[in-house]
Order: sequence, then C-alpha cells, then structure tokens
Amino acid sequence: MKYLLSGLALCVATASTQAKQQTKTDTPPLPKNIIMIVADGMGPVYPSAYRFWQDDANTAKVESTIFDKVLVGSSSTTPSSYAKNQAIDGQHTPANSYVTDSAASATALATGVKTYNGAIGVDVHLKPQLTVLEYAKQRGKRTGIAVTSQIVHATPASYIAKNESRRNYNAIADDYLDSTIDGELKADVMLGGGVSYFQREDRNLIAEFSEQGYQYLSDFTQLNKVQSGDKLLGLFAPVAIDNNVDLNYQNPLTQMTKAAVKALDNSNGYFLLVEASQVDWGGHANDMAYAMGEMHDLAMTMEYLHAYVAEHPNTLVVLTADHNTGGMSIGSSGKYNWQPKVINKLSKSPLALAKQLASDELSIDALSSSLGFKLSDSEQSHFVTLRLENQQEALEKQLSKTKTNEKLVTRYYGFIKEIIDLKTGTGWTSTGHTGLDVPVYAFGNGAENFIGHQDNTDIADKIFTLLGKK
Repeated sequence: MKYLLSGLALCVATASTQAKQQTKTDTPPLPKNIIMIVADGMGPVYPSAYRFWQDDANTAKVESTIFDKVLVGSSSTTPSSYAKNQAIDGQHTPANSYVTDSAASATALATGVKTYNGAIGVDVHLKPQLTVLEYAKQRGKRTGIAVTSQIVHATPASYIAKNESRRNYNAIADDYLDSTIDGELKADVMLGGGVSYFQREDRNLIAEFSEQGYQYLSDFTQLNKVQSGDKLLGLFAPVAIDNNVDLNYQNPLTQMTKAAVKALDNSNGYFLLVEASQVDWGGHANDMAYAMGEMHDLAMTMEYLHAYVAEHPNTLVVLTADHNTGGMSIGSSGKYNWQPKVINKLSKSPLALAKQLASDELSIDALSSSLGFKLSDSEQSHFVTLRLENQQEALEKQLSKTKTNEKLVTRYYGFIKEIIDLKTGTGWTSTGHTGLDVPVYAFGNGAENFIGHQDNTDIADKIFTLLGKK
C-alpha cells in the first residue's frame, strides 16, 4: 500500500504542477510521443518479487524499484463475454470466462474493443478494428514495435495485423507487408525475433521489406549504428530471442527500445509498442529465475525511458500487463520465508542446465556448481534415480535420440525448478493465465489520465484521445 500511495502521490503532484503552468482556458498539450509497454503475464506479484530479488541484503531498508516510483493504478483484463465458436457457421456463444489470453487482451489494449481469446485485431464478429498504432500512423506519426518474442506473436500482431487466429503466424507476417495506411506500411520499425516467419519457402519477406527501403538487422551489434529516420526490420532469432539469463543479462529489450526510439524520432512524434514478452513464458514454465531475468530487462528498459522522458517531457510512457500468468506466490507451503537470492548464482537458466543434463554433460558436482548451491543428500539421490530411470526407459522403448532428449529435458527441467522453488520458497497455482487485475504505470505528458482502476479497453481509449482522436 505504501508503494501504491507514493506512486499515486508522485503522479498527482506532477499533474498538479503541469496544471499550474497553464491558464484555466488552456487545453493540456497532447504528448508528441507515446510509448506503450506491455509486460506479458506480469501480474501484481512479479514487481514485488523483483523488488525483493534486486534488494541489497546489506542494508536494513528494502530498496524501491522503478516500478514502485511510477505506479499509478490497476487494470482488469477480462476478454469478451462471447467467444468464437469453432463451428463452421462462425456463430458466437457465451464464454462465461473471466480469464483472457494474450491476443484478446492485446486487442483490447490496442483497439479499445473486447474480443474472443485468440483474436488478432478483430472483434467477436471478425470485424477489423482500428488500433492506436494505426491511428498514430494516420496522424502522420512514425510507428514501431520492439519485443522479445517473435514479432508476429499475439501482442505485437494485435497492434498491426488482422486475423481470426493468433496461430496464423505466416499470414500475420504477410499482413505486416501487405497492409498499408495511406500507401505506407503500418510500422516503420519492427524489432524482435521471427526469421522463420519472414524467410520461408513460399515467400521471402525480408527481401521484400528491403525493397521497401527497410534496413534488415540480424545482430544486436547493428543496433548501435541506427540513425534517426531509419526504417528497420530487425529479426535476431529464428523464433523468439534467447532469455535474458542465458544472454548473461545483456537486456535485449533495453537495447531494442533504445534503437527504436532513436530511429523513430522525428518532428511529428511517434508511437512505439514495447513488449517484455517472456515474463509470461517464465510464468507458464513456473520458472522463477526465467521470470526475474525478464523482469530485470524490463526494469532496465523503464530506467532508460524514465531518463529519456526527463529530457523529452513531451513523451508519455504507459506500462501495464495483458494478464497474470502462473499464479506465483512469494512464500509457500505455510512458511513465512522467501529467499530469491538463491537464483543469483545461476550460471545458466534452469532450462539450459536441463538440456546439458539430458546430454550427460553435467555431473552432480557440476550441476551444484552451476546452480550456485550444493544439493542435499535427498536431492542427489533423486537426481541419480531420475537419471537411471530415464536411461532405462530410453533403452526399453528404443526411442529415437531426439525424443529421448525431449523427455529427459522436460524431466530434468522440472527437477531443477522444484529444487529452486523449495530453496526460495516460491509457489505456483497454475501453468496458465489467471484472472487477477494487473498494475498500471505511467509517467510523462498525460500520465495523470491513468490514475486509479480502469478496464484494459479504457487504456486504449485514453491513448486514442491523447493521439487527438475525438
């Protein structure tokens, strides 16, 4: 509660100061630049967990984070009360669900319209809806996206494309090139993963984007050479970008956001969508180390943007989540204890360690060294039993090496996560989404509009207004 009140007070104070600088008849100026950030899957527990994870244990006070400083409200995330029926007739029936998926929530955040789970930029009747990114382009602003998933994933797709299903990745990629506004492609900058969807046997979209004047980037070092006015297609992985832990905390989202802001900068302003895509994936996997690594990248992105807004006060930054994922709890099994520092000594992500174990590349001692803590006798015994069972099953069933490895990876991954959860005191209620409200953060020109509780569609409506839509 203390952090909520301090965040609200900060935003209210900022709004009050701005108001005093205007006469009573003045209309507050609209922000020149709007940066919308979606932290996929980041329910209210994730920022709290990050605060404790990054806390300096040598001080008595728990240090605040950038999230604490700019918190202004919350948002509900329910999808439409009607879901698309899978029957051929395309009729819609009541879903009676309060739990959204990323596509429905992103469409709500992008268009202000509720829709069914799985929809990309269309309503429950499959009617295309105008997005805030598209409207910004209509207003003459430059536009872009920077995400750590493939750029055709549900959230970025909902701001640019129109499709009945989030799974139609190739069609969504085609839409990025084939759909225009006033003769221009909808997004001037697209950064993330997804080479596989743009360089296909049936179509080479990378070549086609190059013909349209886009620079193609395939390595993060190329981001350092970006100039204002550049049109960019940056695809840094076949599908999604590697997780931040395995990248040794190079913070790819922060790097891409900096480059996108530089490229989009112009006299008429820009709209940029940023997505911390893989917070969600850490939640789905019930992998606390994965989730905290992605939260750290998001925090560094927010720190950069906070400094940027201080120098460019005509910019608005809004951050929220599309939903909560995983039902993570700080403390579990009735114990009043949480020890997040356990994961700080991990040399690799739990999944990367599991892959090494599946290939017999790690001994028990090597695993302990990679985890940063010694396994107990019972954990060592469990590990030995697991390895023997896996080897015996592979022999008996004569599975192919690939299938054997997939099974082994899954089992070892679960084993490592279970140990980490026990040692940290982390709990989980789901491997899917939950219906919790999510936090809303805002700073810069127009931040006061996002104070308090709101529906996710309200966020889109407010951004439309701040873009000048009547």
